[in-house]
Amino acid sequence: MKQVNMLAMILAGGRGSRLHELTDKVAKPAVSYGGKYRIIDFPLSNCANSGIDIVGVLTQYESVLLNSYVAAGGRWGLDTKDSGVFVLTPREKADTGLDVYRGTADAISQNIDFIDQYDPEYLLILSGDHIYKMNYAKMLAFHREHNADATIAVIGVPMREASRFGIMNTGEDGKIVEFQEKPAHPVSNLASMGIYIFNWKMLRRMLVADMKDPASDHDFGKNIIPQMLADGRSLYAWQFKGYWKDVGTIDSLWEANMDLLDKKNKLDLDDPTWKIYTEDASALPAYIGPDAEMERVYITQGCHAEGKVKNSVLFTDSEVRAGAQVTDTVLMPGACVEEGAVVTRALVAEGVRIGRGAVVGSADSESILLVAKNVKGVD
Repeated sequence: MKQVNMLAMILAGGRGSRLHELTDKVAKPAVSYGGKYRIIDFPLSNCANSGIDIVGVLTQYESVLLNSYVAAGGRWGLDTKDSGVFVLTPREKADTGLDVYRGTADAISQNIDFIDQYDPEYLLILSGDHIYKMNYAKMLAFHREHNADATIAVIGVPMREASRFGIMNTGEDGKIVEFQEKPAHPVSNLASMGIYIFNWKMLRRMLVADMKDPASDHDFGKNIIPQMLADGRSLYAWQFKGYWKDVGTIDSLWEANMDLLDKKNKLDLDDPTWKIYTEDASALPAYIGPDAEMERVYITQGCHAEGKVKNSVLFTDSEVRAGAQVTDTVLMPGACVEEGAVVTRALVAEGVRIGRGAVVGSADSESILLVAKNVKGVD
């Protein structure tokens, strides 16, 4: 078996319950984004672009679609003799009968045998549900330069939002002196991005000990990282400056799509030097009708627009029929707004139809409306 310098493990097993019906039958990392992508495309493309050849994707809830999607490693160039994307699922526990990961650390612990066969020097652990582009090789160079036991990628967030994240308090050199998991009164705004590099042999010993601890939550943020600090281990924060979005809610998923309308958006999906690879959808070219009115619209192949569309994102095979009005809205794959319907400040789920003459959403609404079921038209 090939020995690798750094192996990546993507945690893609969360329920994604805050996305409501979007994740009823589809795992959160498989949710559509940006017209033609899925969320999991981002960490997988980052791995491929960073020169990481072996990637394990850890799945559990509603994972049938995600498993089959990830298994096609060729989308990201990870299907050669010496590379691959591997789907890893929980093992059934003899004592509980459960086939779930008890926490983020347990997800890695259950797959120690998979990691050991490649004998990596470093282990990269990633969340599978964030939108961003990152060169993990640069993070590894920082880790090695500081002779760290662990390096955590962090990003500055507004102080009013800091209590939602794991927060790092660091010295001037970036060394972590305190870690707070979702603190009520944060001391810093450096938020963990859920991206870690560990020295594997050291982490392996800690995971084995953690598995035997009945009081543990088997979680990196609650157990492993605090224990490392208590043991005097060398932990560093690597500050990321680019675009990053946690798309865990309907509002944040809508916002991440709307960000694509900004020509100066830091994500820049057209960057030829750092491509985000995805499924090659078999769809016709986009069609914009002669009477359509389009203002600030992100258009994807296969979409069909004949009505009035403003400040919106149209996914593959979505449709806006004649006389319809769509404003401040995301239409996911195959969504259809029929003649005369009006849709405002909404996220319309895949395959949903808004009936003729129906009115959905409001310009004055505080939150984005998720439309997950067909809306009957006006008779």
